[in-house]
Amino acid sequence: MQKMTESLTPKEVRLKIRKGEITGQTSGMCPGYAQANLVVLPKDLAYDFLLFTQRNPRSCPLLEVTDLGSPYTKFIADADIASDIPKYRVYKEGELTDVLTDIHDIWQDDFVAFLIGCSFSFEEALLEDGIPVRHIEEGRNVPMYNTSIPCTSAGVFHGNMVVSMRPIPHEMVPRAVLITGEMPRVHGAPVHIGDPEAIGIRDLSHPDYGDMVTIKEGEVPVFWPCGVTPQNVIMNTKPDIAITHAPGHMLITDTLNTRLKY
Repeated sequence: MQKMTESLTPKEVRLKIRKGEITGQTSGMCPGYAQANLVVLPKDLAYDFLLFTQRNPRSCPLLEVTDLGSPYTKFIADADIASDIPKYRVYKEGELTDVLTDIHDIWQDDFVAFLIGCSFSFEEALLEDGIPVRHIEEGRNVPMYNTSIPCTSAGVFHGNMVVSMRPIPHEMVPRAVLITGEMPRVHGAPVHIGDPEAIGIRDLSHPDYGDMVTIKEGEVPVFWPCGVTPQNVIMNTKPDIAITHAPGHMLITDTLNTRLKY
C-alpha cells in the first residue's frame, strides 16, 4: 500500500481513506509530509489535556487544536478528522468500546480535537541518511510499548509514557539521535537506548501496540516517545468518552516534514 500511495498527494490519500479504500496503517505513505496522532475529548476535559500536552512535549508535541465542535483542521491540513483517518478507537470510561473508520455519527458539539506530532515524520530523514527503518522494510506497523516512565500530570490526566521502537545498527545510533533530535515537534531524540527492562518493558517480542519487527545481529533497540501515550493516559483517567486514532493509523497532513525541524 505504501508504494501505491507514494505518487499521491496527502489530499488524494485522505480522500481514499474517507471513501474507505484505505483502512490500514499509514507508515511510509506520502513521503515528505507529516503525519499526526489524534485525541478527541469533550470541552470540559480540553483544558486539562491541553495542559498535559504542554507539560509533556516529548510524548505530545502539539501541532493543532480544532475549534469547539468542529471536525475540521485549518492549519496542518484541509482535513475532516472525523473521516480522514483510517481507523479510530472509541473509549468510554477508559474502556475501548469500538473501532471505527468514520466517527461522524458519534461526533458531539462539545468535542475538541488535538493533533499531535508523529514519529513517522522523522523516518524519511533516517532513510535518506541510510539508516534502516525495519517496520517499513517488513510492511508492518511500528512496535510500541507501555513503559514505567511517568508523565507529568495535569488536572485529571496522569499515566506513563508509551514508546515506539526501531532497531538501529550500533554504529548508526549516534547519527539517528542527531537526526531525530532536530525534529522536536515529532517527538525528537530517543528517550532510551538499549536494555528495554530499564524502562519497564519485560518482553520486547510482544509489543503492546503495533507489530514486532526483526532485530538483526549488531542492532540496538532504540526507543522514542510515542503519540499513543494519550491513549494510555485516557485509560487511566477514564473520561465518559474519548476518541483517538488506532495506533499507526494517522492523519496525513499537508505539512512538509522539513517545516517541523528547528
